[in-house]
Amino acid sequence: MTFGDQPAYLRVASDLREKIANGSLPPHARLPSQARIREEYGVSDTVALEARKVLMAEGLVEGRSGSGTYVRERPVPRRIARSGNRPPAGANPFRQEQTEEGARGTWESNSEQEPASALVAARLGIEPGERVMRTRYVYRDAGEPMMLSTSWEPLAVTGRSPVMLPEEGPLGGCGVVERMAAIDVVVDNVVEEVGARPGLAEELLALGGVPGHVVMVVERTYFASGRAVETADVVVPADRYRIAYHLPVR
Repeated sequence: MTFGDQPAYLRVASDLREKIANGSLPPHARLPSQARIREEYGVSDTVALEARKVLMAEGLVEGRSGSGTYVRERPVPRRIARSGNRPPAGANPFRQEQTEEGARGTWESNSEQEPASALVAARLGIEPGERVMRTRYVYRDAGEPMMLSTSWEPLAVTGRSPVMLPEEGPLGGCGVVERMAAIDVVVDNVVEEVGARPGLAEELLALGGVPGHVVMVVERTYFASGRAVETADVVVPADRYRIAYHLPVR
């Protein structure tokens, strides 16, 4: 096999990846051994090992102790809906949007006060160390973890008010826009930036992923007259879900 200018291990990994994609190596099939790769492609043991490492890092194969390396079953990605439409009064935005996609969404949450880190403070436009309400969420679809979220709200805005705890009180679970409106704060803009990175160990543990899996991260911030009133990191496993935006045309 001619490898050209590309490193040999990447060319071997590319060929094996193509076999996985076209079904020549179907889910649960054993990946050719290191010796077999070496012989079939005419490469060294080091190249064969590095090619296998690439496929493992991409989440295409998994090692089984004492058995070998096998092709992972690839899930068909489902959609996580993001919408610019405001749900009816009293409705949770997550539940409303996922119902439209046919998901059966539930969630768990935990809120605690903490001093704002430098990063959170910069996103909220406050001084580091100022008190914020941090809420962590685990969202599930039919019991399967599908999304994590951590939000921060400045207590200078919500402190000592009925909406200080996002998931408790008369408007618990109603979403940022409606909760803020209850204390005469009119949310008029939201910014979302989407990126990707390897998942952190604790994120992948909560989402049921394996080390090396990539996650999508949505950095969301709500504004009222230019003032940030909530910011959040939404983490989604990239191999199982796609983020679909439903944006109104004005």
